[in-house]
Amino acid sequence: MTALDVTRTRHVWQATLRGPDPHAVDEPLLAALTDLLDAAAADETVRVVVLTGSGETFCVGLDLDLLARGFADHAYLLEVLRRFHGLLARMEQLPVVFVAAVNGTTRAGGLELLLACDLVVVAEQARIADHHLHSGILPGGGSSARLPRRIGVQRARELLLTARWLSGAEAVAYGLALRSAPRDALTRAVEETVALVADKPRHALGALKRLLVEGSGRSVADACDLELRHFARFLAAQPLAGEGFRAYVEGREPAWRAE
Repeated sequence: MTALDVTRTRHVWQATLRGPDPHAVDEPLLAALTDLLDAAAADETVRVVVLTGSGETFCVGLDLDLLARGFADHAYLLEVLRRFHGLLARMEQLPVVFVAAVNGTTRAGGLELLLACDLVVVAEQARIADHHLHSGILPGGGSSARLPRRIGVQRARELLLTARWLSGAEAVAYGLALRSAPRDALTRAVEETVALVADKPRHALGALKRLLVEGSGRSVADACDLELRHFARFLAAQPLAGEGFRAYVEGREPAWRAE
């Protein structure tokens, strides 16, 4: 059983996968992720959620017992995957920045969880793979959709078709991760990244995330038109749209930094 331990500090939550190593996506973890996302949606103070593993594993995908039941009951397996898809889509849509702190082995559903995060910091010792084809099965949690958008079509095809492992440094070179650090320095590297995000206002973080998701794959002209429409909507709907400008002119900190 994989549990999710959540610690909360000002504007930043850390959710750590714990339990028997390697950590896998099972029914308890799906329930815990649902609770985490519900709580993050309801709490206006949270701006960043860091997802990480414990020991030498981030997440290795669907639990073996769950898969055994799923291959005997295809309807159940598809229902689980639909729930997983829904959770990953919610991560992309919530006005919170999700940071994956990839501490170790990551494959299949673990990679798909990583891909739903906004930013990724990885331990140099980590090993990352899609790995579905190694087991003679198709991806079921979105890696065929998200991986090409994250790292480009050719590199995504390589990882999907060969199922080969990437090191932490290769993950950065491929554009899958933002930066890497030795495992014993990973926490510090994540904290440095999070600090650059956590002082930004949640309303603007959420609006920018929606714009980035909706603009993905569009032509430059269409994406620029979309940006202008989002900007106009933001001005009309967000009372704090001009707060940063007013704070600068008045020589004070904006209201969201005092929260």
